Amino acid sequence: MTGPDAASVRAAYAECERLARAHYENFPVASWLLPARMRPHVAALYAFARTADDFADEGQHSADERLRLLDDWQHRLHACIRRDHPEDRVFLALGTTIRDCDLPVSLFDDLLSAFRQDITTHRYATWSGVLDYCRRSANPVGRLVLRIAGHRDARLDRSSDALCTALQLTNFWQDFDRDWQKGRLYVPLDDVRAENAQLRDLDDRRLTEGWHRVLRGVATRTRDLFEGGREVCDLVEGRLRHELRATWLGGMQILDRLEQRDYDVFTSRPTLGVADAPSLLWRTLAWSRRRRGGAAAAP
Repeated sequence: MTGPDAASVRAAYAECERLARAHYENFPVASWLLPARMRPHVAALYAFARTADDFADEGQHSADERLRLLDDWQHRLHACIRRDHPEDRVFLALGTTIRDCDLPVSLFDDLLSAFRQDITTHRYATWSGVLDYCRRSANPVGRLVLRIAGHRDARLDRSSDALCTALQLTNFWQDFDRDWQKGRLYVPLDDVRAENAQLRDLDDRRLTEGWHRVLRGVATRTRDLFEGGREVCDLVEGRLRHELRATWLGGMQILDRLEQRDYDVFTSRPTLGVADAPSLLWRTLAWSRRRRGGAAAAP
């Protein structure tokens, strides 16, 4: 069987980049900060994960239908490695990326297992259970980006895992109200009981003192993970370093805004917008200047 022609592959990557641009995200996705050679590969990764996530979350499908869609997506994933020319452009690009960058398919399988869990699990008893979900829903993305960049280093993997988990948790606290409306709660029930918070208050969108303490506690743990994730922002080279630093700073800024609003997740949702871009860029460049000058702390 002959492989796809170069024009088909370029068109497949262009479709993945279009999908990436079409979705709003808080944190950079295949942005101009990334090295140009990485952008198509990261866009293919994003298109695969974004579509699968939509299967789990969007539309009016039943749980069984969502699981069937994810099963089919996993079948296509494994088939795109074996076939030279998948019909779906996402998998044409992804299969090319997996082969060219020697990516472990097990990391993609981990992502799909987390998306299935979103359909079947809506409460978490313990913090370790939440972290295990993040291990599969977020950490594979960081490891895949590192491998696309050519890094295969256990130290970088550990720091990347901390950063990706911190970003996933930040998104949970940012979307706390939205998730509850969908019947999901990512705060561990152990924390809820320890602070004597009541789930029924969330139905009334009442942020009691107990819920203040719960959210303050999980935000503090999230900040600790961001600290663990700072190392990868300093050890990678080139433009990826700036991309990761901007991502780190963006996530911390969301946490800062949540704290400034006294963890009121019901009145307004903390976000980043176009107006934040100049400040994030300046702080990213300032971080680099401080590192060159021997300072350890991020701005």
